[in-house]
Amino acid sequence: MGKSYSGFQVQENANTVQAELEKALRIYFRRSFELTGSSRTDAGVHARQNYFHFDDDELVAEHVVAAVYHLNAILPFDIVIAGIKPVENQFHCRFDAKSRSYEYVLYNRKDPFLTDRAYYYPYPLQLDLLQEAAAAVLQNTDFKAFSKKNTQVHHYECKIFSSEWSIEDHVWRYQVTGNRFLRGMVRGLVGTMLRVGGKKMSLEEFKEVLLSGDMTRVDFSVPAHGLTLMEVKY
Repeated sequence: MGKSYSGFQVQENANTVQAELEKALRIYFRRSFELTGSSRTDAGVHARQNYFHFDDDELVAEHVVAAVYHLNAILPFDIVIAGIKPVENQFHCRFDAKSRSYEYVLYNRKDPFLTDRAYYYPYPLQLDLLQEAAAAVLQNTDFKAFSKKNTQVHHYECKIFSSEWSIEDHVWRYQVTGNRFLRGMVRGLVGTMLRVGGKKMSLEEFKEVLLSGDMTRVDFSVPAHGLTLMEVKY
């Protein structure tokens, strides 16, 4: 759960998932570790799966199971290590990932069980319009308009493999998979598509925004707690 953290990556004067993981490793192994994460989630964003790598010459395979158990005992309740395994020396957790999948969840009827992990959005939406907007995302490759400032990236090219909306009872889900995502990109897509689904923006206008490169036309206002990093594939 990302509720208590200012994102994944270490920051000054803010607690992050990476900081908690490095602290737990330092306590248990009594030496310092520097982690590299596969995806840099923003403050408040959740992750059901994420990976990180580190270099270490002392950790041996037969001690891994015990290490995972003790590290989880040290970590806060909302961070869990599922396993540790050796990889090739040249492996890079971030750059070797083939795809990342995100899910944004919203609900239109009061539901206390979704409060911390979905966006309460009690306004009319048309699924067919949302699906058409999601299909337009698949046709696009340059997402400069959907990238927040200070991204520290060299280009805005992203290949989107799947993009679709679904609804079950009062819960709406947007699921998207791509080779990479820019800072704020998924929330920007969701916020702007909600304008299409609510008939506040036409589909043609949405397509124009995709091509424009102009972030001032994108709605980044949907809250972080509706977004979850679901899967990273290698």
